[in-house]
Amino acid sequence: MMKTYVITLSRQFLSKHSKAGQPTDFAELFEKGQRLKPSELEEFIHKIHTIRTNFALWKKRIDEVAKGEAILSIRQWSGKPYHSKQVLLANLTAENGVGIQKLTFQPDRDGAFNFKYFDIDGHYADIKDVARHDGLSFEEWREWFKDCDLSQPLAVIHFTKFRY
Repeated sequence: MMKTYVITLSRQFLSKHSKAGQPTDFAELFEKGQRLKPSELEEFIHKIHTIRTNFALWKKRIDEVAKGEAILSIRQWSGKPYHSKQVLLANLTAENGVGIQKLTFQPDRDGAFNFKYFDIDGHYADIKDVARHDGLSFEEWREWFKDCDLSQPLAVIHFTKFRY
């Protein structure tokens, strides 16, 4: 039996977000991202990746997907998170382009980590593009990750063949 790793997309903004309780539209944005051509990626907000903490864990899992040893199951809660059934959006494999990149933030001159200095696998990317590809405006994205420990690398888990 094939291993399955589950990523559950949030239906609503989390309780600490200024848009708490409002819909994220991640399921629709995920489906849109699966249909877009590479030339259309800069035009629309869509969800072609998700960003998660614990890079080492996700790297191990996504490497298994890339080798054909596992699938990545993209789901959404039907109601309240952890208290409702999960609805399957898609099962993805290496053929879909599933992959991972490391998002690393560097400290500023004062030693503080913020959203100004970062790279993805050693490459610069426009942070607004990162947010848009994650299904959010930059302001929504920054607020979503405001409590995240930016001194630790994050996992950019790709649902398509797009890479930064």
